[in-house]
Amino acid sequence: MLAPLRRRDFRLLWTGMAVSLLGDGVFIVAVAWQAYSISKSPAALAYIGVATSLPQVLLLLLGGAVSDRVSRRAILVWSDLARAVVLAGLSALVAAGTPRLYELCLAGAVIGTAAAFASPAFDALVPQLVPEAELIGANAIEQFVRPSAVQLAGPALGGIAVAILRPAGSFALDAASFVFSAVCVSRIALLPDHQLAGHQLTGRQPDAASLRQEVLEGLRYVRGRVWLWATFASATFTYLLFIGPTYVLLPYIVRNSLHQGAGTYGAVLAVGGVGALIGAVVSGRRRQPRRAMVWIYVCWAVATLAVAGYGLATNAVGLASAALVVNGAEAAGTVVWATLKQKRVANSMLGRVSSIDWCISTALLPLSYALTAPVAHFLGARHTLVGAGVLGAVVTLAFLFVPGMRAGDGPAPAPASVGETLA
Repeated sequence: MLAPLRRRDFRLLWTGMAVSLLGDGVFIVAVAWQAYSISKSPAALAYIGVATSLPQVLLLLLGGAVSDRVSRRAILVWSDLARAVVLAGLSALVAAGTPRLYELCLAGAVIGTAAAFASPAFDALVPQLVPEAELIGANAIEQFVRPSAVQLAGPALGGIAVAILRPAGSFALDAASFVFSAVCVSRIALLPDHQLAGHQLTGRQPDAASLRQEVLEGLRYVRGRVWLWATFASATFTYLLFIGPTYVLLPYIVRNSLHQGAGTYGAVLAVGGVGALIGAVVSGRRRQPRRAMVWIYVCWAVATLAVAGYGLATNAVGLASAALVVNGAEAAGTVVWATLKQKRVANSMLGRVSSIDWCISTALLPLSYALTAPVAHFLGARHTLVGAGVLGAVVTLAFLFVPGMRAGDGPAPAPASVGETLA
């Protein structure tokens, strides 16, 4: 599982990413506490979620097309620097006095925009740095490092940082983490040459017409593969049901129902990170499952059902137990999904396919955040979480039975030419 770490460029990529994800974990705690210090209503954090997710959804397809045309390394560097600047500005605003909610929303919008370009570029860059035989190890490392930083160490550090440095200092820590990531990624040496849709990653800026054509190529590619588009659609509806409630209502319950502080919220997220580590190791140490799609969907259904545990829990231990299962099962499925996608999709299409994955999967996230506050007002925070978990699990399993879905379990097809992609 650790073989990819012998490669210098992969180590640089993940050293920078790990530190920036650590900063993201701090940000999760800091922004929740800052939002609820402005307003005790769940709507406060929901607005920030909408502001962050909406530009990301709208720009992901463009980000994927750009990542298949220009240097993915450069995209990651500039995305990191953009987030560092806005977080430093947010830190200054918070330190200067009580910030207004719209300022947090504007910062979230910039962060979401940068992520729209960084996410597909990162997904497509990994196969350029490690051989195919090491992809499952590389993806297991991602599912190990990501929760270790953003869900385990990051939130734990965030709880301490909010208590000692206040949100202003916490936002400054996140800004510094993105600067460090940009430096690491910029030191990645010469990337291998890859022919992408008939041209190389030369750094030339493509014109609008060619970008539009390449986005359409990616959409046609996905449309012809049920295991891709049906999985993206499944995630769309599942995320609609549980992402908003989890993001908005979990800190709300910790603060207003259990009357605990930021440290408790960070600890609950940290236990979830431990679960993700366990799930990543379990998937990373075994061979690719023979029935990969079944494995993926069962894992994701278990993870979604466990969201109901947040609503049923009456203390911090119950919340942490639910977080352990949610994140562990999700990571176990995601390691296999990422590897399957990287093996079966040609690298020349991978940036676009990843962007379509992110775009379709997160398309209804703004609506999820927007609906959380009124639904929770009507049903109550706990009943909203229980309903989200149960309905989300049912929806996830239902998509496993879409005709043609398990074709993704078969052997990888030969790389398609551009002409075949357009057919």
